[in-house]
Amino acid sequence: MSFNTFHDDDLEVIDPRLTGRTALGLEDEQYAVDTDPDGPPEGERWSSWDGATHGPKPRPDWVITDLGAVEADLGVLKTGKEADVHLVRRWVPGAPDRDVLMAGKRYRSSKHRMFHRDSGYLEGRRVRKSREMRAMRTRTSFGKELISGLWAFAEFQTLVRLWDEGLPVPYPVQMSDDEMLMEFIGTSDGQAAPRLAQVRPDAELLPVLFEQLREAMLRLAELGWAHGDLSPYNVLLEGEGEQARLVIIDWPQVVDVIGNPHGPEFLERDTHNMCDWFTRRGYAVDEGLLFGDLMAAATSRW
Repeated sequence: MSFNTFHDDDLEVIDPRLTGRTALGLEDEQYAVDTDPDGPPEGERWSSWDGATHGPKPRPDWVITDLGAVEADLGVLKTGKEADVHLVRRWVPGAPDRDVLMAGKRYRSSKHRMFHRDSGYLEGRRVRKSREMRAMRTRTSFGKELISGLWAFAEFQTLVRLWDEGLPVPYPVQMSDDEMLMEFIGTSDGQAAPRLAQVRPDAELLPVLFEQLREAMLRLAELGWAHGDLSPYNVLLEGEGEQARLVIIDWPQVVDVIGNPHGPEFLERDTHNMCDWFTRRGYAVDEGLLFGDLMAAATSRW
């Protein structure tokens, strides 16, 4: 196949407003034009797996790593101050059994993030260079960019660790510059699992759910951590009846209970938020007892 080379000077353009096929007098002809020769055969983009930082091994069977896979954004699941969560589909064209839905968390840039809540959470976190620490402390433009990156990557690292430890969190699939892809907690048709704040479980299910929560918070405390922003709004209820389980989400603000001077306060607030929900649903729990157990677990490693 050969191509003819021509220059704009070779064209006789009658009207300067006419361009492309119209300028060449071909407006009545039918031509197939590939507007994006490097684009995928279907979907919006090629798989973003290549070049990303990947989640822990062994990976769940549903994770698609094929470089020939494609992706499409199916819409927003949740909006927030630090990030928006999208429903992302990844599939392998021509392979019906290689099709999965994921949650894509896209972090806001430093220009669109809320920084008034950061200072308390960031105490105890360190970066290597003193210049970077100063920039973060004084909230310069450079410092805000560092905080944004630290905030996003901290959540991915936390999920990797918690998944390895067996805690009830979404599997972290991958992390790129401004997007984390993780397990979608919901149904195969894209219906997200409800937040705990949205549901009223049967009375007999409440003790089961509280025990799940207690075990998760104790295991987290044994690692020396508190969620930092735990409430019924970032705990999902997946499944129903005996299959129901809690899944804890939104981890960028995870706090070192001992290393952060406000750590015990964050842990106490997490405890209150969750115990209050169970009590208001008709299952009275001892908030003070749970907090004491959590503090004992957090300090036992020292």
